[in-house]
Amino acid sequence: MTRSLPPHIEAAFWLLLTAVGYFLLASLSLYATKGADNIAAIWPPSGYFLALLLLMPARAQITAFIGMAMASIAANMLVGGSSLLLSAGFTVANACEAVIALGVLRIGGPGDLSFMVPRAVAKFCAAAIIGSLTGGVFAALLTGSGLNFFLSWTTTVALGMLIVAPMIVIFARMIASGALQNVPMRMKLESGAIMLGVALMTGATFSQSLFPGTFVPCLAVILAAFRLGPFGAAASVLVVTIVASLMTVHGYGPIAAIDAQPKVHVYFLQFYLLALLFTALTLAALTVMHRRLAKRLEQSNRLLLQAEAAALVGHWRVDLLNWTIQWSDQAYRVHGLEPGTPVDVEYSVDRYVDEDGQEVRRIIEDAVRTGEPFQYQGRIRRPDGVIRHVKSHGSVEFSRRGRAIAIFGTVQDVTEVVENARVLEAARSAAERIANTDMLTGLPNRRHTLAELEAALIEARDGEGALAVAIFDIDHFKRVNDNYGHAAGDAVIRRVAHRARGVLRDVDLIGRVGGEEFVGILRGSSAQAAEIVADRVRKAVESEAGLANDAPRVTISVGLARFDGDSDIEELMHRADQALYRAKREGRNRVGMAA
Repeated sequence: MTRSLPPHIEAAFWLLLTAVGYFLLASLSLYATKGADNIAAIWPPSGYFLALLLLMPARAQITAFIGMAMASIAANMLVGGSSLLLSAGFTVANACEAVIALGVLRIGGPGDLSFMVPRAVAKFCAAAIIGSLTGGVFAALLTGSGLNFFLSWTTTVALGMLIVAPMIVIFARMIASGALQNVPMRMKLESGAIMLGVALMTGATFSQSLFPGTFVPCLAVILAAFRLGPFGAAASVLVVTIVASLMTVHGYGPIAAIDAQPKVHVYFLQFYLLALLFTALTLAALTVMHRRLAKRLEQSNRLLLQAEAAALVGHWRVDLLNWTIQWSDQAYRVHGLEPGTPVDVEYSVDRYVDEDGQEVRRIIEDAVRTGEPFQYQGRIRRPDGVIRHVKSHGSVEFSRRGRAIAIFGTVQDVTEVVENARVLEAARSAAERIANTDMLTGLPNRRHTLAELEAALIEARDGEGALAVAIFDIDHFKRVNDNYGHAAGDAVIRRVAHRARGVLRDVDLIGRVGGEEFVGILRGSSAQAAEIVADRVRKAVESEAGLANDAPRVTISVGLARFDGDSDIEELMHRADQALYRAKREGRNRVGMAA
């Protein structure tokens, strides 16, 4: 709030704020609640000064120490009745405790102190205690006092730091951040009512000694910490401190009624306030952290549900001890059910079609036995009868003793993926058929035929059966095109392909390798058997059965070569080709056998 001020104005502001506030608090404490050895029961100036040191920029801290020293000496001399030397000793001790406490808080690097984190609260408490112990040692040494003085100083200073500093720091940061302005009026009224209730309950408790009801203010403080967070905890404890201290040091309340020296009353009150403060701050920090975690968890769950809905992925968990199952909303949708519909483990497995359900059971049983992650894919039948493809991934949860206690997994609707894969496979198969098929005859084309011949040759070379290759073409095919036209020529080629394919065995393959030329792959055929098959093809083509009167009559010549250790298909084809040429030279319409 002073960043825009010139440096000298900023230094003067913090000097004045420190000196005035410290003097007023010190004077009121010394006047209203004097304890043993002329030490106040609680010393708020130490908490006020530590809070300012945490809020102000580092460049203003020197002037703040000057203002604190002037205010401390003045208060101790004017109100406390101490000498200049004694007042200076007290001031040095107060300054040392502030330096030590600030140093402890800065361990681990500079940063804003947060009272909303339990670890930060514990660090602040440790800093206040260490600082007060240091100040007590300095004060006892400088004044030559004994153990009682040291204990009294340490407890009052520690209490002042712990009670006053948190409320000032939290309140100042709320103002600086604008959070206080954003608080609804309803919450402000509720906060005021809670603080008033704390004051009334504390006043009622400490204004009488008939009933020992010191626990009653604790209830109000817990409510304030739960509803208002760290600020409510610090403010309510401060209210209890003010009321209880005033009542106790003036002889009222259950603590003052204890049959003991006034010094014991002060120690008991301090212990009571410290216990109340630790409880309230810790509860407030834990409450804030719990609310943040709950909000973060709620947001994470919301994002998870959105992600599951977008990806069509749900999750499930099977409790192996109680044999129950839990589904997420998306898991219900995958199964075609309304979220929240009662389901059990058997129902979820029975949704799979019979052959898939048996495999799912086996996979899950193996996972429980081995503890290994698992995945499976199957088909489920929804209540409306629709079949959907789903895919699951999961893992087994184990107890600390290594016992399987649950199975957690995901379930995803992959119907579209499966259908798309099926369409792609059909398209790939169709494309492959087109790429391997001769469009005119429907027979395998040259590429496919040679690939099949290569595979057959490898089998024959490995001793897996005999092999023969037949090459044949249509005799005088050029005359057919010249006399009847290319359309008639194409019809002849189709007729030859159809009749040749019709008389071949299932193990044989015939393909068109170009023009009117065909290749037959005869697996498992001896030389004699191959020649019989080849001649059967020749006769089928020569036959005039079923021919139209105006259809051209054609014959074929066949060259046949049996595998005889040929090094490759070129050599085998060359031998069959030579046999074809010999058949043509010898008059056509015949089968020529390679040597």
